[in-house]
Amino acid sequence: MDTTLTDPLVGRLLDGRYRVESRIARGGMATVYLALDVRLDRTVAVKVMHRTLAEDPAFVRRFIGEAKSVASLSHPNVVHVFDQGTDGDNVYLSMEYVPGRTLRDVLRTRGRLPAREALEVMIPVLAALGAAHQAGMIHRDVKPENVLLADDGRVKVVDFGLARAIEATNQTRTGVMIGTIGYMSPEQVTAGAADARSDVYAAGIMLFELITGRQPYEGDTPMSVAYRHVHDSVPAPSSLLPGTPQLLDALVAQATARDPAMRPADATALLVAAVEAHRTLPRESGPAPSVPTGPVGPAASPQGPPPPAPAAANHTLIQPRADLLTGPAADLAPPTPKARGGFRPNWFLIALAVVMIVAVGVTGWLFSQNTTIVVPSLVGKNVNAAETEARQSGLVVEIGKPENDEKVPKGNVIRTDPVAGTEVEDKSKIVIIASDGPKRIAVPNVVGLSEAEARSKLAEAGLGVDQVRKQPSDTVPRGQVMRTSPAVGNRVREGTKVGLVMSAGLVAPDVKGMPRDQADAFLRGAGFVPEFVEQTDSAQPCTVIAQDPQPNAEIDKGAVIRLTLSQCNNIEWHWPWEINGQDENQQGNGQNLVVIPNVMYKDVKAAREELRASGMKVHVRKGLGRGRVLAQRPPGGQPVPPGTEVTIWH
Repeated sequence: MDTTLTDPLVGRLLDGRYRVESRIARGGMATVYLALDVRLDRTVAVKVMHRTLAEDPAFVRRFIGEAKSVASLSHPNVVHVFDQGTDGDNVYLSMEYVPGRTLRDVLRTRGRLPAREALEVMIPVLAALGAAHQAGMIHRDVKPENVLLADDGRVKVVDFGLARAIEATNQTRTGVMIGTIGYMSPEQVTAGAADARSDVYAAGIMLFELITGRQPYEGDTPMSVAYRHVHDSVPAPSSLLPGTPQLLDALVAQATARDPAMRPADATALLVAAVEAHRTLPRESGPAPSVPTGPVGPAASPQGPPPPAPAAANHTLIQPRADLLTGPAADLAPPTPKARGGFRPNWFLIALAVVMIVAVGVTGWLFSQNTTIVVPSLVGKNVNAAETEARQSGLVVEIGKPENDEKVPKGNVIRTDPVAGTEVEDKSKIVIIASDGPKRIAVPNVVGLSEAEARSKLAEAGLGVDQVRKQPSDTVPRGQVMRTSPAVGNRVREGTKVGLVMSAGLVAPDVKGMPRDQADAFLRGAGFVPEFVEQTDSAQPCTVIAQDPQPNAEIDKGAVIRLTLSQCNNIEWHWPWEINGQDENQQGNGQNLVVIPNVMYKDVKAAREELRASGMKVHVRKGLGRGRVLAQRPPGGQPVPPGTEVTIWH
């Protein structure tokens, strides 16, 4: 059926940038489209996640993070990720377009591969996985469907990080395993745990399948296959296919050990073993591959499609001597010459033999000149020293774009392509990638944004959110960011959590304990409307004893604040010693009286120092938080004993 008519994305301009031309493939998690990047005028593959995943916020957050990690992974055997984004309900990746077929397609068409050819497919796959492991990434879903064989012979691994992103949608479900059951390691089945050795296990299963044409375990249900991964040891390929080289049996056994500790530590370690096995294998090794009936498409080997040829052209046949004298071949044998007297040399045959001997000698000499080089270990060395060492080894050096790294100092080598231990021809190219030092991100400006908007902008920058606290403000609207910690513009490590200070807007000031006239002026000056109610008698008449709304409650400008006062009744208020009949200029309770300074409208710090210098105890209460004294009790000018407590509001 024509996907142009049935798929709503075909013909659409996705995210204002990618014009979707046609649908390439559809899988369980995503659909892949061929598209044109109209901004850069290049053909790309766009992978659009299925709606059920795109609607899950946890998946989208993890998907964005994984896409950024994969985009930083630059390796010739990894399908490069260009871009990531969302367009309405569509969450997508923009990737390098690789015309060709998957390794699964090749297995369906050709069946199993010869031993050397199987290794020639696995070596670039392991190189890609090794580069990812060195960068701290795990694939989690290594299988033939995720290996692309380009029409030009390149081998590419796709879908790094996608399984990890999907874990975010399944991590709360019991009994859910992420991956493909036929390639899943025992620890993934039992504990859901995956590391570089889990990818090594899956690569070992894939090598087994390339050699034998089938997976090691089959069952009626996925769980029966999973059970065998946990409890059985993967059989040697030679047990299914006699004649398989023992080197490949050993390689599969190492990679698929049930105990992760017994496997190679990562794909790079398995790569070294695979390269050595490939070097050691004879040119013709193992049983002949299965030959499909009918026409067959291009072969999947990295060298491109081999020309069709009779089986005898590639494999040595060993037969009993008597067989040469019987059967159809006997009819083609030349007639036995009649005996002749004496010896008569055939000069033509002699000359032909001489030419052949010379040709064999020259060919041997030419092959002896084609020396190979083992790529030296350069990781961790200064890039200039590494370049010199590589050139001295006979390699052509290309210095790649530096990449950020938290552990490797700036200017030291992070990785090389090919990796250390790889056997290459003299004058082969090696790409050296140096560290650009730790990645630092400037805290984006989120002031004035809502909390949700600020969280989204910080996440896009690769940062998280730490503590969120509120603070009153009469200038910043309620619910908007006032400032961040660290402050906007500071450069921090990727993944750093940034604190947000949100505006609580206006809050009711605390005026309890204020005299009536000061509370009235205080609230009106702040833009509120005070209402007073007298209620009880008190030693301190006309003083606020309660308020509604309560202090620090969020309110709007112009709101009414109801205040409950102790009764006024124009009763003059006296200090205790005045009530006992003592003159205010006499001693109160045996102490000399001092006059309270008037600190209204002074800076809080200066007011506190002035009161303390006069012998007062000072209690500071926050009203509007503007830093200047807006109320004072007792008021200035009152004679009081030293040590009297004075409350000031600011």
